[in-house]
Amino acid sequence: MKRVLIVGAGPAGAALAHILASRGVPVHLLERQRDFSREFRGEGFQPSGQDVLRQMGLGARFDALPSVRMEGISIWRGARRLVRVEVPEEARDDVVRIVSQPALLEMLVEEAGRFPHFRLERGVAVRDVVREGGRVVGVRVEREGYGEELRADFVIGTDGRNSVLRRKADLHEERTPQSFDMLWCKVPVPTFWRPGEAEINVRVGGVCLAFPSYDGMLQLGWSMRKGSFKQLRGKGVEAWMEELSRAVRPELGAHVLAHRDRVSHPFLLDVICDRLVRWTAPGLLLIGDAAHPMSPVGGQGVNVALRDALVAANHLLPVLAADGSPEALDAAAARVQAERLPEVSDIQAIQTRQARFLVGTGLLPRLMLEALPLLGKLGLMRTWAVRGDRRFRGVLRPLRLAV
Repeated sequence: MKRVLIVGAGPAGAALAHILASRGVPVHLLERQRDFSREFRGEGFQPSGQDVLRQMGLGARFDALPSVRMEGISIWRGARRLVRVEVPEEARDDVVRIVSQPALLEMLVEEAGRFPHFRLERGVAVRDVVREGGRVVGVRVEREGYGEELRADFVIGTDGRNSVLRRKADLHEERTPQSFDMLWCKVPVPTFWRPGEAEINVRVGGVCLAFPSYDGMLQLGWSMRKGSFKQLRGKGVEAWMEELSRAVRPELGAHVLAHRDRVSHPFLLDVICDRLVRWTAPGLLLIGDAAHPMSPVGGQGVNVALRDALVAANHLLPVLAADGSPEALDAAAARVQAERLPEVSDIQAIQTRQARFLVGTGLLPRLMLEALPLLGKLGLMRTWAVRGDRRFRGVLRPLRLAV
């Protein structure tokens, strides 16, 4: 049986490690953080991502995690609500859930730890790849100030949007320029908030999302022109909280200001949307954000990463279990990219088009914004809100865990 080294214990890495270890593959999973809660992590789990966890046999464990079901969405412009869409009662088992990603990752590695072939190391920083004869055969790591080489028959990079393996393996991306960043933060949930409801507050040049989180707080995602937060941050918390309060409807803005002393977990997400030309090198495969960082539009990132893990397991496991040749492993890795690339490309294209409307400042976005109240009266906003989700679902390929 071939040995696998996975770098990065995010959703893609932890899920793939669990699948492989549960099938008898020796897996060594490395994570640079000691605590999963120390980094900002996406919380929106679409039905497509939930389906992967259920196919892994972890549906009951997933359902027990701290979460909130998103059962409605409203779109506001200033003090005016343009539309409200509610999920029908019969469809509420198939909705987005806001889930604690640290709790999910702890669950995944705990479940993987039930298998003797699984090993997790935290607090290990990967610094480089190790090559022999032009092939990646391991990684150079640093733990507690000491360097070491770790080797395996195959290396999988799931180390996120700032992937060390991507850089050290000299893999190149095709980038779609993005015009905005996202500031994420949390405030207490207002007493006037509908349980399980999300809001989109629209304005010229940007949006502000608001939705209840699993921890009893209200998560805010505020778009802003790329690079503009540096100047705003220099004016202090009071200044950017004032700006944030003007990006949402007045009642919510007043709540934000009234709780400015309780704002928590502010994090500026540098929005990137790209994908590698090749996800592989001899002895190496990259998946998830390491291969294709996703825009936050539509909340697809964590779900796409989980789907990558499922497909990677389908192609790699038969070769690993059969003690296949290095060339056979490389061919299996290439098939992972071939299967996943169309879906990833389609989702990124939808994200780019929607971002041009949501955060654009040109003539067309301005005209569309002025037309929103009329569209709301005609009932067309409801159609637009529903179709926004269907566009993403419409490009998803059927996936089954086949190993």
